[in-house]
Amino acid sequence: MKEHAEELKKILTALIIGLVVFAFSLSLFTMTQSFLLGIIAVLVTLWTNEGLPLAVVSLLPIILFPAFGILETKATAINYSNPIIYLFLGGFLLAIAVEKTHLHSWIANKMLTLFPNTPRGMIFSLVITSGLLSSILSNTTTTLLLISIAIFITDEIKLKMRFALAIAYGASVGGIITPIGTPPNLILLGIMNDKGMELIPFFQWTWMVAPLAFMMFFVVGWILSIGVSSVPIVQNKEKKPLDTKQKKVLFLLVSLVFLLLLNAPMKPYWNGLGLNESGILLGFGLLLFAPGFHLLDWMEDKGKIPYRIMFLFGAGFSIASAFSVTGLADVLATYLVSLTSLPPLLLLLSIAALITFTTEITSNTALISIMLPVIYAVAQQTGMNTTLFMMVATLCASYAFMLPIATPPNAIAMSSGAVDVKSMIRYGFVLNLFGIFFIVMIAEFFWKNILVF
Repeated sequence: MKEHAEELKKILTALIIGLVVFAFSLSLFTMTQSFLLGIIAVLVTLWTNEGLPLAVVSLLPIILFPAFGILETKATAINYSNPIIYLFLGGFLLAIAVEKTHLHSWIANKMLTLFPNTPRGMIFSLVITSGLLSSILSNTTTTLLLISIAIFITDEIKLKMRFALAIAYGASVGGIITPIGTPPNLILLGIMNDKGMELIPFFQWTWMVAPLAFMMFFVVGWILSIGVSSVPIVQNKEKKPLDTKQKKVLFLLVSLVFLLLLNAPMKPYWNGLGLNESGILLGFGLLLFAPGFHLLDWMEDKGKIPYRIMFLFGAGFSIASAFSVTGLADVLATYLVSLTSLPPLLLLLSIAALITFTTEITSNTALISIMLPVIYAVAQQTGMNTTLFMMVATLCASYAFMLPIATPPNAIAMSSGAVDVKSMIRYGFVLNLFGIFFIVMIAEFFWKNILVF
């Protein structure tokens, strides 16, 4: 009975917070937009206090959005079949195969021979490895490939949590290093091309952004290392050769990375294969069931697939769609125009903060697609450095560390079972602030003299 009372209290708390947000929003937004903000507040609260199971909360938009006239049922439900969800499915299947064959133990032992085998050394190595891979592969793919290894390096739950976050945060940080590392970067270049602006060359982008990324690598590693002991991580001294099943999984992983590298465009030198990453990962995941491999059995292994995370991202895509359909994104953009009377540095900080914290509750791809044309128009009207402001907004869209729906790496870290929402919020809020500060300072004192209007 006590347990049920506690759950009811958490649900009641979420409803009260939702009502307060709804009531406050009525003075600024329409009724429908206020309903949306109130529902988002309820969802975020329930995700945080775990008043209901994560999967249950993630399915609520299918009921609540039509009930409050925000989106129709079909328009809401279709977001739960977004192609990126099938990318997750393929990656999860590969992670299950790695765990099932104990390949992660072999890989973890190899990592411990290359890097310092203390918790701090391992956190920094995971952050940097994830970040550098994410600069040439998508941050989602990178996290899926590494997460199953990270959480099996140790049996200590607190270290598992930090290792999982190191992978997720490292992937988000490193995704900005190249124009191909994360979708918002490509959206920026696409919009700049449409507007007839001078594009930022590949290598110029990299040397401009690399200092920011490496400062964030250090900050992420340092924050996640606070409070860990210097006791070496126990290494499995028994070195067994790879068995047949492990070799098959390793072959698939190496082939996958090779194919993803070939698929990544490196313009103007290489246009890539043009294959869809979701299809690639799902294809490799399904190969695990095929004759010749037969590494997974559906009846035996289907229970290991974290469907709750797939539902979670369906909720995130539904929220992003609702932002667009209700016009809430456009209204927020209008408020942005009212900030143009601020000094340039404060305006940069305001844009950075707005994008960073709005991205926590909606897709960064959807948000940046909506906001960049608005920022372009505002900059043109006021004579601001257009490229500079668009660049700041784009990078801030990738630096959202607080909530699992903010970015795919955060959701994948949650799927590991080692990370809870409260821990992600606690670490993520601090990293959000560091990210905003570093991006704005580098933009003001470094990029300002390089980027053209």
